[in-house]
Formats: sequence, C-alpha cells, structure tokens
Amino acid sequence: MKAFNSVEDILNFAINEEQSAMEFYLSLAKTAKNEEMKEAFEGFAQEELGHKTKLTEVKNTGIMEKSAEKVADLKIADFTVKIVPSPDMSYQDALVLAMKREKAAFKLYTALSQRVENPELANLFKNLAIEEAKHKLRFELEYDEFVLREN
Repeated sequence: MKAFNSVEDILNFAINEEQSAMEFYLSLAKTAKNEEMKEAFEGFAQEELGHKTKLTEVKNTGIMEKSAEKVADLKIADFTVKIVPSPDMSYQDALVLAMKREKAAFKLYTALSQRVENPELANLFKNLAIEEAKHKLRFELEYDEFVLREN
C-alpha cells in the first residue's frame, strides 16, 4: 500500500484518483452508442471534477471541515453483479459501475485511515471516505429511483 508522509501527499493522491475517475467516465462517454449514456457518463465525469475541485481547494487553503457525519448505505452495490464497461451498456449498468467505483474508493480511504498513526492524517482519510460514501449514496438513490422502482 502507498505510503503517505503528509496531508499534501494524501490530497495529491486523492486528487489524482478523482482525475482518474473523471477520465474513465469521459472515455466511456466518447464510446457510448447512444446520447442518453453519453450524457450520463459526462454527468458522472462532472461529479468527479467537482470532487477534484473540492480537494484542490482543501489543498490550497488547508481547510477541511471535520465531519462526524453518518452517511446512509442502501447496500444496493453489495447486491449487484460486477459490470464490465462497454460502449453499449445500459443506464442501469452505468449506475452499478459508478456505485462500485465509489464503494471501492470508500473502502480504500477507510483502510488508509486505519493504517496511519498521525491523527490528523487519519481524520483526513475518514473525511475522504465519508465523501465517497456520499457519492455512492447518490448513485444508489438514482438506481433505486430509476431501476428498482420501474421493476
């Protein structure tokens, strides 16, 4: 696992992860076979850009609000199958893919928060994990609204 020596190292890592996620969604948008999926992936990319912007602001200002917030977990991602990205995937598959990516990011930051000894770094990782949980919840709510309710 990557070693972090400072808050700046963590923020740089998180910023790069958000950039990677944004590029991933943009690449899916470019290959999407229909306009609806293209727009969905471009929207996901914009969300990741927003996350990156927020982290960059934290890096530049040094201000990150502490959060003891609990985020609901609908656990929808736990009961979906793994999706392989493809140009012709459905909106449902795109939501599953997004949920699983956010869940993986949440697990990564949670694990990192438990491995560092510095309380400030641990708190930063916990806050990043909470942000990822919020993102996952957003996709789960979307899935619940547009997929589960239709069935």
